[in-house]
Amino acid sequence: ASSIFHEQPIKVFNYGDMKRDFTYVDDIVEGVIQVLDHLPKPIFSFDHQVKTLTPGCSNVPYRIYNIGNNKPVDLMEFIEVLEQAIGKKAKKEFLPMQPGDVKETFADTSDLHQEIGFEAKTSIEVGIPQFIEWFRDYYGYGTRP
Repeated sequence: ASSIFHEQPIKVFNYGDMKRDFTYVDDIVEGVIQVLDHLPKPIFSFDHQVKTLTPGCSNVPYRIYNIGNNKPVDLMEFIEVLEQAIGKKAKKEFLPMQPGDVKETFADTSDLHQEIGFEAKTSIEVGIPQFIEWFRDYYGYGTRP
């Protein structure tokens, strides 16, 4: 967002042919709050012959959840929605795929949905304009032209 406001180029890897999972901050907060109301049960597994805990098990109640949107979005669509919210076209520097990068990533939230019933609800069409409104206010960019 800052680069677009300052009319600086943004690097677009794999020539924009990427998908990423974008999650609005309010959805993350809501997910954390819902998890707090669902205390996990201990998973205790003791190997009596070796006298050690089985890896991944504990008598301490804990669970690890991915909180995300679980809906990968085309990078170019994300940039277009960002441009609309800002009211400026991004200067794009299209680059090849970076070593070690992957074409598509997303959060696997199946455990969270199955055990808690939580799903992120904010689409990029709703979340990005809200983010840009906050961004303008916080960094003093004024209102949309």
